[in-house]
Amino acid sequence: MVDLFLDRVLVENNWDQDERNTEREMIGLLENRILLLFFASAECRKCQEFVPVLNDFFKRLKDPAYIEYPKLLALIYISLDQSEEQQERLLKEMHKKVLFLAFEDPYRRELQAMFKVKDVPTVVVLRPDGSVLSPNAVQDICRYGSDCFRNWQESAEVVERTFMLNEEYDNLPPFRSATDPVRRLKYKTEDDKRQKNWWNLWGKGKNGNKEEEEDGTWDTKKKEGNKGIWRRR
Repeated sequence: MVDLFLDRVLVENNWDQDERNTEREMIGLLENRILLLFFASAECRKCQEFVPVLNDFFKRLKDPAYIEYPKLLALIYISLDQSEEQQERLLKEMHKKVLFLAFEDPYRRELQAMFKVKDVPTVVVLRPDGSVLSPNAVQDICRYGSDCFRNWQESAEVVERTFMLNEEYDNLPPFRSATDPVRRLKYKTEDDKRQKNWWNLWGKGKNGNKEEEEDGTWDTKKKEGNKGIWRRR
């Protein structure tokens, strides 16, 4: 998947239209993701009608306002417009997380020939290894909405490990992602917290301070090197 756009420049459809062209950036954007190549033109009436449907589909899978954890999905607009103004007009209607190729990039036409795109709108669905999962998913997106992503994910064997619950790891080999420490902290259970508090109290009790810890909120005992009254936490 990443190889398909190596040595190319992908542009983010945000206000600054940030360009991504390094191998590291391509890996971050495309690796282990299902990729949608959206071939369209602003002059096509069907394309104009399909864009709101595609936007809703994409938002429900990627936008934190709709889903807690964004899915492993990327969407690239491949413009078949006759002018840059037409391309910009359609991009203004699309989601800000969409990627696209610059109008002057001839690779747009190479991709059209590579995937034998003859009609627009066309949404080519690719597995992470670059093989074609669906030559045109427009009808599936219109009919099933974001639900069709589950079928793609199962067919492509894409596994979302980052936020899987502990019980889901029972039948999987050991795996730790880069976000594992953060996830462990975020999902720390109340039992863990109570166990930690009990351990702290027990340790202080062993030093003869048990009665003091069980006393009221305020402790008049002075800490070493601190002359003020301190509050026990």
